[in-house]
Amino acid sequence: MRIKIIAKNRKAFHEYYILDKYEAGIELIGAEVKSLRDGKVSLQEAHAVVRDGQAWIIGMRINPYPLATHFEPDPLRERRLLLHKREIRKLKSQTDEKGLTIVPLKIYFKGKVCKLELGVARGKKLYDKRESIKKRDEERRMRKISRKHER
Repeated sequence: MRIKIIAKNRKAFHEYYILDKYEAGIELIGAEVKSLRDGKVSLQEAHAVVRDGQAWIIGMRINPYPLATHFEPDPLRERRLLLHKREIRKLKSQTDEKGLTIVPLKIYFKGKVCKLELGVARGKKLYDKRESIKKRDEERRMRKISRKHER
């Protein structure tokens, strides 16, 4: 099955430790699917919650499709996530723990179906972020040195 990635939340890997990943479907209305195919989506401020036995994505912006009819849903509306009951129960128990949250990692089409990859995450402290940046810079420097020696 062909996977076409629409958007990634790169900021999530910088801000959080990703502990667990889930794949969820999204309940969309009308022209939102066409907007997604055009890549008019932002995951930056989004997060997911479990309420009343259902999972919801909050803060995900899907810009309106310009060629749609007069009905345009709110770009920031809450959208229901399609998960199995046991996955929802597991997410609920994990987020009840102190400091854990559910963040979207990427949105993609798997065949004709739109999917959202969720991550159960723990926030990083400022010193952890600095450590990650230092590690990334060191790896980049080592690759650069190794390329020079290969020539």
